[in-house]
Amino acid sequence: MHKKKITWIVGMLALFMFLALSPAHSQTKELRVVGSWNSLTMYKNFEMPFWTEVVPAELGLKTSMTSLSQITLKGPAVLRQMSMGVFDAVHTVVDYVVDDSPALAGLDLPALATDIADARKVVEAYRPVLEEYLARDFDAKLLSVAPYPAQVIFCRDRINGLADLKGKKIRASGWTTSEFVNAVGATGVTLSFSEVPQALQRGVVDCAVTGSLSGYSAGWGEVSNFVYPLPIGGWDYVIGTMSQATWNSLSPDQQAKLQSLIKEKLEDPAWEVTKKETQEGLDCLSGGECPHGTPNKLELVPISEGDRELAKKLLVEAVLPAWSKKVDSSAVSKWNETIGQVVGFKIE
Repeated sequence: MHKKKITWIVGMLALFMFLALSPAHSQTKELRVVGSWNSLTMYKNFEMPFWTEVVPAELGLKTSMTSLSQITLKGPAVLRQMSMGVFDAVHTVVDYVVDDSPALAGLDLPALATDIADARKVVEAYRPVLEEYLARDFDAKLLSVAPYPAQVIFCRDRINGLADLKGKKIRASGWTTSEFVNAVGATGVTLSFSEVPQALQRGVVDCAVTGSLSGYSAGWGEVSNFVYPLPIGGWDYVIGTMSQATWNSLSPDQQAKLQSLIKEKLEDPAWEVTKKETQEGLDCLSGGECPHGTPNKLELVPISEGDRELAKKLLVEAVLPAWSKKVDSSAVSKWNETIGQVVGFKIE
């Protein structure tokens, strides 16, 4: 072969290798995205359209989409897989990953924020801490935080407030909720979401905690008689994350645009819808106007001021000390300096 032709071929191979390894080329790959539960509004109305329509149109990035409902990974495994390069972006519930990063549990504690306005203040205060621990423990970049509807309590037998939970078996929505119900004098029980209706029907549990609209949609209102809207299970925040490697492969302009778009198209509107769906869930459960189907006839138990104070007392005296034992002193200090300032509590 002619020497000049060999030189040209070698040069072209070098160029192809450079292009294959360059950041600009890596940006043309298909982003593999895992959304949250595909039966719920968060996925259907926000996550899926954002990644399959907005990102390709606005950033020119190809994407493929699946959900927590469709993969077999549980708990922190989905974020672990993302850090290994299996996925590029993941939306998952904070409570699912706290075993591998206990500091994250400080965001969503029982009765910490009893309305959605306070919940937003808590999230904004703690956001820098979430960013730090997600980067440290999962090599992940935080993109968004949005709540599911308030996690309320469903019961078969009459309750008039927190005191009536004493002695009952309650399906909790996470370990911090278990700490709370145990402090009330009840027993926290671990059950998967799908097992709850049968467990309530058979008396395996007396009460159970989940989102108001989630419970209605899953038929919990057909096997319960009372719903208590104090969010003793918190808000079940969904975090949107991206692997640090994928994030770093984007240009600064793409990074800025992605952050702006996810706030505008996903995070902010999801907060507004959650506020609406929390009330719609309660209306659907208690015989009110229900845009999601035929309403149930549960009794909506009013929240007393005494129960609001008792919930704060249990949070301060039982839940926060239990959480502080799972984290180091630095995490406690960061909680005091952020959420603690918002809610007026301090962990000693």
